[in-house]
Amino acid sequence: MKMTTTVAATDFKAHCLELMDRVARTHEPLTITKRGKPVVRVVPAVEQPAKLFGALKGTVIEAIDIVSPTGERWEAES
Repeated sequence: MKMTTTVAATDFKAHCLELMDRVARTHEPLTITKRGKPVVRVVPAVEQPAKLFGALKGTVIEAIDIVSPTGERWEAES
């Protein structure tokens, strides 16, 4: 289990970007307090892998009739 670091809101405000970078790098949650009471927890974002089911949705073109003759003559018919 990872340990949670606690930071006062005023310190978080002064060092926000640095603290967010640290959370992203170490994957250690950060608890922000106001007057000693926990208010917010900053946790690293976890990217979800792409789902296989539905990955090609919207990429297929519908053909109305694929079996009827087109009227064009094939070389094999000559």
